[in-house]
Amino acid sequence: MTDLDLLHFEQLKKDVQAQYLKEYTPSYDEISKWKGIDIIYFQEDLRKKAKGNISEKSFYTYFKSSPVSKLPRIDMLNLLSIYAGYDSWYDFKKKHLFAGELLSDEKDLSDEELKELEKTVSSALNLPKTESEPKKMEFNSEENTVLQKNNIENQTIEKKQPISEIAERSEIKPLKKNHQRTAWIAATLVFVTLLGLLGFKDEIFQKTYVYCFTDADRNLNVQRDIEIKVIKENESPILYRIKPGECFRYPTKDKTLKMQISSTVYEDLEVNRNLENAPENETIELKPDDYKMALYYFSIKDINGENSEQLIKQKRKQLENLISNMATITQVYDSDIYGLETLDKQDYITLVTTPTTSLKNLNVIEMKKDKGKIVSIKFKISNHENNK
Repeated sequence: MTDLDLLHFEQLKKDVQAQYLKEYTPSYDEISKWKGIDIIYFQEDLRKKAKGNISEKSFYTYFKSSPVSKLPRIDMLNLLSIYAGYDSWYDFKKKHLFAGELLSDEKDLSDEELKELEKTVSSALNLPKTESEPKKMEFNSEENTVLQKNNIENQTIEKKQPISEIAERSEIKPLKKNHQRTAWIAATLVFVTLLGLLGFKDEIFQKTYVYCFTDADRNLNVQRDIEIKVIKENESPILYRIKPGECFRYPTKDKTLKMQISSTVYEDLEVNRNLENAPENETIELKPDDYKMALYYFSIKDINGENSEQLIKQKRKQLENLISNMATITQVYDSDIYGLETLDKQDYITLVTTPTTSLKNLNVIEMKKDKGKIVSIKFKISNHENNK
């Protein structure tokens, strides 16, 4: 990545903004000031024209600040370039070259690079010989002549030991070696066994507890996503997300378990268990929350067909009755730059009654009610950059 690439990306952002302004009128012309419903409409147009999507997190990372310090992934650069009317990111840069800028395909090696590569390979194959040849034994003929002239009569003849003694000694040496080898093998086996016990002690001594969830009114498996926070003393909570119809499996060596269970349409529940006498398999009933269920239903229900305008009016009226005029409504983003955004009641109702693809990913994180009215909503639209 070069500084010129970052400058090209700033150019591309302006082209993307100009392309969107041809057909739409957002709350601000400057793309860095878009938020909420403007981003959702832009995502819809991007899916329609470029057959791809970018998440809100990516939007806030690369469009809310200028200039950026790093480039997006190449697939996102290609997607935005296609939306702006170019074949690819490379095509965009090619048509916006700066003075003196050279743009290479980066696909094929040049002739010089190929020659240099051949030299490197050939030099690696012609390695110098390092093994020394065995030296030939040279015999001195003079020494042989002297040996032949030695007086045999004056030589001392050594007395050989009996063959039986040599055989006994040769049997003792292998016997000692066999004892040592057996001792080493036994010690190694003990050491490996101890290491195995230390390495897998958690798996050996822990138990796995299984918790399944049913609807208290319908006596059926819960068909909604469930979030479970496991609370441990002096530790941060651990969050688990359970898919519809699945059970929660929790392996542990602890003697107690504390869980906080929440869902988009069920009342929050806190479960405490003494695991010393608790069953390893258990079914937990979740009680439906009428307010959560109504809000969830009105937020995700598709509005299409001939009577769509009438259904939208009906939906808006129902939400007007459910939500307090003083309600605090917050949208949560997966972004280090921009984390939260506050909406008023009418903005939220407009958002959830506008038929867009993004609403399929809307998730109500938290909802509070008081005196028959919803007074607090915290929601998030999940990131799915590959949605088409």
